[in-house]
Amino acid sequence: MTAPAYTPAVRGNYLPPVPVQRRWQDMVRIWWREIDKVLLLLIGLLVAVGIVAVAAASPASADQLSTSRVTLDEFMFFKRHIVFQLMGLSLMIGLSFLSRDQARRVGILVGAVMLALMFVVPIFGEEKNGARRWINVGMSLQPSEFLKPGFAIICAWILSWRLRDGALPVMWYVSGLMALIAGLLMAQPNLGDAILFAGIWLVMMLLAGIPWQRVGAMIGIGAAGLTLAYFFYDNARHRIDGFLGGGTAFDQVDLAQRTLLAGGWTGSGLWLGIRKMNLPEAHTDYIFSVIGEEFGLIACALIVLLYCALVLRALLRMVNEDNLFALLASVGLITQFGGQAFINILVNLKLFPSKGMTLPLISYGGSSTLAVCFTLGLLLAISRRNPFLAREGGSLRDLIERKEERP
Repeated sequence: MTAPAYTPAVRGNYLPPVPVQRRWQDMVRIWWREIDKVLLLLIGLLVAVGIVAVAAASPASADQLSTSRVTLDEFMFFKRHIVFQLMGLSLMIGLSFLSRDQARRVGILVGAVMLALMFVVPIFGEEKNGARRWINVGMSLQPSEFLKPGFAIICAWILSWRLRDGALPVMWYVSGLMALIAGLLMAQPNLGDAILFAGIWLVMMLLAGIPWQRVGAMIGIGAAGLTLAYFFYDNARHRIDGFLGGGTAFDQVDLAQRTLLAGGWTGSGLWLGIRKMNLPEAHTDYIFSVIGEEFGLIACALIVLLYCALVLRALLRMVNEDNLFALLASVGLITQFGGQAFINILVNLKLFPSKGMTLPLISYGGSSTLAVCFTLGLLLAISRRNPFLAREGGSLRDLIERKEERP
């Protein structure tokens, strides 16, 4: 006797959910429909600029690092840059396929792992130029670079808790995390990244609607910490003194500025620059000056406009966002990206003390390139939108009040 086919019970008009299995072609179509194509285009343009810029700077850096025994291939850094860019872009595109919840989990996980590694860096890290910021894992990994996007995601996650319970002291949680990271960075030492982390913290705190009085008190504590760093942290004091009154760090920045201006408005031409041959870290920290010498100040201005357009586009994408976590996380990530870019440019213009920061998507770098692409991958994932869904919109304060009124 054949057993009767099983039929699930149906109550009223309810039908049990049917699992949907999407093919990879469907996932790609959904991704292309939801991704911010303008943001993707701007990223691609900066990557293209970076490839040309590293090709221009590679001979200068290879010549400086060559010795009487070992002569480096003049395009060694260019070849490596292509490899790192391909790895980074693959990472970025892969992350952009994640949902917001998945991107949040990945950001929190990576942030937690990198925070744990920060405790190890001052003890077992590689020392370069008097600082321990890197761990050798087959390549030089700088945990603070990957901690930046993780920090933005974790802060956005914690600050979004206030929608569930307004009595939670989220400000103190986030500020305590900021203080811990600042202490670990100063142990390396790495004042430049500590300042960038503080900038991310400040923007997100203000955007989350934390009262000005409390934020002002925390800024005062931070200013006091910076003052103490000047008096008790030799590297910070030397760089600040050098920037204000001359010295080793100032000479380096002064050389970068003179290289930047040497090409005039239109530049000397690709591989025709002369001053870049004496410029330290031409392929990383001071690549903007190499661009100025070989491609001119007009090219530099266009690069600045590209960065401004990318930051503005990311912010405009969030104007009508009705998810507080997505709003805070996106702003935190783009603050990190834009802040690093403009600090680097200001250093090359001799308007800021030397910080040892690369120019995102343009400078040569291993872990720094991967970290920037990791940041942008999370940004692309979190900023994805279904164009067929209407949003409530309104200001951030309206968003918070509207959420608090809901049961």
